[in-house]
Amino acid sequence: MQKIRNQTPHIRPLQPQDRPAWEVLFTAYLRFYETSASEEVMAETFRRLISDEHPAQYALLAEVKGQACGLVQCIEHPHNWRLEPVCYLQDLFVSDDHRGLGLGRALIEAVYAEADRRGTPSVYWMTQDFNATARQLYDRVGQLTPFIKYVRS
Repeated sequence: MQKIRNQTPHIRPLQPQDRPAWEVLFTAYLRFYETSASEEVMAETFRRLISDEHPAQYALLAEVKGQACGLVQCIEHPHNWRLEPVCYLQDLFVSDDHRGLGLGRALIEAVYAEADRRGTPSVYWMTQDFNATARQLYDRVGQLTPFIKYVRS
C-alpha cells in the first residue's frame, strides 16, 4: 500500500469496537449529502456491517496514526447478466482533515482487492453530479458509464 504523506494508512474490516468512530464518519457522510438516518437505522446498519449473518454487507475503515479517518461500505448482490455476484460500493467518505492525501483511492483499491478475494470482481458506485472533487478521483480509478439513476416516485 502506498504511503500517504509519510504515513501508511491502515485499512481493515470494521469491528464492533469501532461504533463511535464509525458513527462520526457515517454521520458526516450523510450530512455531506444533506440527509440523516434515525438512531434505529444507524444501529441496524452497523449491526449488519459487522455481523457474520450478513456477509454480503461489509465495511472497511481507514486509519492513520490510529485515528479513524475514512470509511467505505459495500453490498454484494446477484446480477442478472453475470454468474458471479457484483459489489456495490455504496458509501465512501474521508474526513475533512484527511482529504487530498490519497485515502479515497486507497479505500477504493482496498474494495477492489476484497471484491477479488470474494469472487466479485465487478465493482460499481454512484455519486452526485455536483461532487466534482470525488469525480476527479473516480475518473482515475473507474470508468464513467452513461446510465442515469431513477428512483420510485
